[in-house]
Amino acid sequence: MENNGSSMDFPPKKPKHRHPFRKAVLSGLGVVVPPLLTVLIFAWVINTTYRYVLAPVHSGVREAIVWAVADVREDLPGAKPGEQIVAVANTNYYRMDNGKYVPLQVYEVVRRNRGDQPLPETGKGVYRRYVEVTYLRPYYAIPFFLSVFILLLYLLGKFMAAGIGRFFWHRFERLIHRLPLVSNVYGSVKQVSDFMFVESEIEYTRVVAVEYPRKGIWTTALVTGESMLDIRNAAGEPVLSVLIPTSPMPFTGFTITVLKSEAIDLNITIDQAFQFIVSCGVVVPPQQLQAMAEPAMLAGSGASGSAVETPDAPQPTPSRQ
Repeated sequence: MENNGSSMDFPPKKPKHRHPFRKAVLSGLGVVVPPLLTVLIFAWVINTTYRYVLAPVHSGVREAIVWAVADVREDLPGAKPGEQIVAVANTNYYRMDNGKYVPLQVYEVVRRNRGDQPLPETGKGVYRRYVEVTYLRPYYAIPFFLSVFILLLYLLGKFMAAGIGRFFWHRFERLIHRLPLVSNVYGSVKQVSDFMFVESEIEYTRVVAVEYPRKGIWTTALVTGESMLDIRNAAGEPVLSVLIPTSPMPFTGFTITVLKSEAIDLNITIDQAFQFIVSCGVVVPPQQLQAMAEPAMLAGSGASGSAVETPDAPQPTPSRQ
């Protein structure tokens, strides 16, 4: 007696499809978000740099120039009450509303270049505006500040490369690491900045795939060398030292030694490997996508061919009654 209840055939589940409107919106976001975030990040960097670096430097330079060139007088010899312009030693002075005198030439420059802003009411204010429109125009100030900034970075780099600079920097970092909250933020920012700006001392030769942490699990790794001689002698064959970066921040990782015969060379560049790691495997290099599609096509054609070419199964021989 046949047991028809031993197995049951369930209909295959249909894959869930996204609503067309939602799919279109998500596709649009995928196009808009990357350039928008790029613009926002650059705008944030520029605004932050201007607010906390350029603006204080601009104000300091302006005050220094005002202190050096300002000619504000409280009284002038021979000035008559109510007289607006007074000539002293071939220089005409303009009397402000507060009774102070400034050179007429300076006041006229400020008045002609005031734009929509009101005229300053003090002599110092007139000279601040005069310095801005005369010495600190954007096409003068920005190249000058950038040149000075690059020069300071160069001198700082040279100083840090010297022994005494490295000594003081290590002392400073040791003090920072003792602060509970600041040390965590500083450590994370330093990892990112070192990865972006500091020239790496590790030279990656190629990208490989190794079975780690166990057989059957493949991990992307960067070859750094041929490891140690003692490990090679113990293994009895060539070995490789590889760095395994961690996702999604490949700024840190760990080093292992693997057999050279068990490492598979990957046809991708170092940059493509970092993109793959940062994206947690989402961004696959184009050549690897093609390499993944070809075996699937071959497998599909082979399966269909086998279904056609496979001979019919033998029919059971009827039993004699």
